[in-house]
Amino acid sequence: MTSSKPYLIKAHYQWIVDNDCTPYLAVDAYSKGVSVPQQYVNKDGQIVLNISPSAVVGLDMDLEAISFSARFGGVPISIYVPAYAVLGIYAKENGRGMMFDLEKPPEPPKPGGELRSVSTNKPKPTAQGAKPSLKIIK
Repeated sequence: MTSSKPYLIKAHYQWIVDNDCTPYLAVDAYSKGVSVPQQYVNKDGQIVLNISPSAVVGLDMDLEAISFSARFGGVPISIYVPAYAVLGIYAKENGRGMMFDLEKPPEPPKPGGELRSVSTNKPKPTAQGAKPSLKIIK
């Protein structure tokens, strides 16, 4: 199954905005693929981003990442945060939201495709012209 994290981020974002609060996104700035202004990263390697509709332009939240443009020191900067690098989303006003464990970046698929388990339970053949039988399971 795919990660539930992107779905939870989107749901919390909507919930925070619907309650007239400011959504903040806590990000591990040193995770692979993260593009944020490094001068605003704290000593723990994290950055907190205001992602309210009035603070960002072109907010896109999909299953892979969150991207948008925002101003830092008056300079517009494109931000890209893979979902696995999000540490939490919460409301500035009251701190309500959700924190996540740091995840590793997904590994690229190996050549030859994905291995899947194969069932060896084959249906038993029926006699020529015989009708298959069904059982009622309660």
